[in-house]
Amino acid sequence: MKFNVLYFILAATFLVSSCGGPKALFSVEPEGTKAPLRVGVINNSTDAESYEWDFGDGFRSIDSLPEHRYLKSGRYVVKLKAKKGKKVNIKEQELIVQPPDDCLIYIKTTEGDMIAKLFDETPKHRDNFIKLANEGFYDSLLFHRVIKGFMIQGGDPTSKNAKKGASYGSKGPGYTIEAEFREGLAHVKGALAAARSNNPEKESSGSQYYIVHGKEVTEADLKRFESRNGITYPPDVKKQYLEFGGVPFLDQNYTVFGMVIEGLDVIDKIVAKETDKSDRPTEDVKMEISVIK
Repeated sequence: MKFNVLYFILAATFLVSSCGGPKALFSVEPEGTKAPLRVGVINNSTDAESYEWDFGDGFRSIDSLPEHRYLKSGRYVVKLKAKKGKKVNIKEQELIVQPPDDCLIYIKTTEGDMIAKLFDETPKHRDNFIKLANEGFYDSLLFHRVIKGFMIQGGDPTSKNAKKGASYGSKGPGYTIEAEFREGLAHVKGALAAARSNNPEKESSGSQYYIVHGKEVTEADLKRFESRNGITYPPDVKKQYLEFGGVPFLDQNYTVFGMVIEGLDVIDKIVAKETDKSDRPTEDVKMEISVIK
């Protein structure tokens, strides 16, 4: 599908008064053309005492130079109201945001936000995760198991109304997913993978997942795991392991179906939280997950 180039349409300026009023004047500065799209503004308004911004997707701001991120494609109208006393001047600018090329999800947490790519090579896990996210399944669930140097895990539906000090991790949506092991998809830092119970088919939980934090990995480690698992790591995977670390002993045992492409530092913040004897953070770390369309 061919997309149009991003463009802007400047709307007419409407003056409340022709004498001594403010003048709204701005331009939108996008970092690209596709969702998730960050935008800033250049505000050249004059004689204004305050500003009211409406970015057309529910986000509003009273900052003089706001920044925003569009998580969905579409046609938006950015509106500025420049105010001085009772006088108001309005200017609008239209913005078109194109859909992303990849299957992306937005993971909002109490410690910061992450964007992850879901892999087409694991379609069963990808499609299931998208389905649950679109249904709001993950909203307000906890990262109930956090281990520094290993991973952060969530997706137990019973953790939505978590009791203080209770342990979670045994529940799901009532079904499992067939394993989808791919040699080129490994447990490097930031990998999104499916948790599972101990079953001979290594089928994945229908909803529980983890994001790898990991630890330092050496060439010797990789050679050992290649021999143990009967695999050969592609050069790019070896490079990621050596640069970012991970947990290669899980490869070919748990399905990796995505990768965090923005917000790796959020994983570091979450694993730094104090945890109890069940590895649950003593201060709840909640999530909300949406699909970037």
